Amino acid sequence: MNKTDTIKAQIAESIRVKQILLSDESLMEQVAKVADLMIAAYRAGHKTMWAGNGGSAADAQHMAGELVNKFTFDRPGLAALSLSTDTSIITAVGNDYGFDRLFARQVEAQGCAGDVFIGISTSGKSPNLVNALAACKEKGIKSVAIVGANPCPMDDYDYVIHVPSTVTPRIQECQTLIGHILCYIVEQELFG
Repeated sequence: MNKTDTIKAQIAESIRVKQILLSDESLMEQVAKVADLMIAAYRAGHKTMWAGNGGSAADAQHMAGELVNKFTFDRPGLAALSLSTDTSIITAVGNDYGFDRLFARQVEAQGCAGDVFIGISTSGKSPNLVNALAACKEKGIKSVAIVGANPCPMDDYDYVIHVPSTVTPRIQECQTLIGHILCYIVEQELFG
């Protein structure tokens, strides 16, 4: 296969997964419920906290930035944190409590009942995110996981959005799309 064929095949596969996503009405309802959850949190003066590892850490930072700054138009900033970005906190918690407690410790310190936590994971098995979801439950923080197609430990918590793929790049592409959709709906509902 030449490079052009490879490029076309990758784009076609990305489109195929998004078409499955588009045709899944229960998934659309789950995304709408998460958007409503975020809107209610913001109307009550609360925040969203985002977290992930690796590429998902970048997505967490990206989505928090879209909410704090702006998404499609100029408007007041919305309170959002990426728990994947502060190197001093990451290294302190990792050193003193272990990497598995990285996000739970931050949820315990910075989260309040009424906030929303969104964990992004391709596998849905990351211990540090599973522990963060447990910490959310203890504090009365609504939790959301955006994961791949396979059943996972994160299924035991509040809201789980399963992307219809087991291929990491396809999952990540859809996670970004879902994050953008959430930001769009929140921005439109609050300021549109």
